[in-house]
Amino acid sequence: MKNQNYDKVKMLRFGDLGDERGSLIVVEGLQDVPFEIKRVFYMYGSDATVIRGQHANRNSEFVLINVAGQSKVRVADGLGQEHVYCLEQPNTGIYIPRMVWKDMYDFSADSVLLVLSSEHYDGQEYIRDYDAFCAEIAQQ
Repeated sequence: MKNQNYDKVKMLRFGDLGDERGSLIVVEGLQDVPFEIKRVFYMYGSDATVIRGQHANRNSEFVLINVAGQSKVRVADGLGQEHVYCLEQPNTGIYIPRMVWKDMYDFSADSVLLVLSSEHYDGQEYIRDYDAFCAEIAQQ
């Protein structure tokens, strides 16, 4: 058994269109990210001991970008595979498709983690219990 969506998790690199005045990073839906962007939010003020996320989504896809500072993102497939990504450059992000568990942690003091989502918020599509996530993956 395999979680096909887990294999789609990947780091993205965005072009820097800046010049001598400074950097300019552009991220466009359906071009730089593989979905239409319907929701944008960001997290800041979390210290290194805080763990954010701790859920999977049945419908939403995400791109996470540390526009300032740094953090780590652990993704898991619910079948025993996991990988940790370090977000430490404002021109890189991680694409996380639906039905992949995510934990964000080890935030630097200046971290601002920007999140782009393919869906509007719907609390019903969140799976917030890891064992329930594993059980749902096993049924697919």
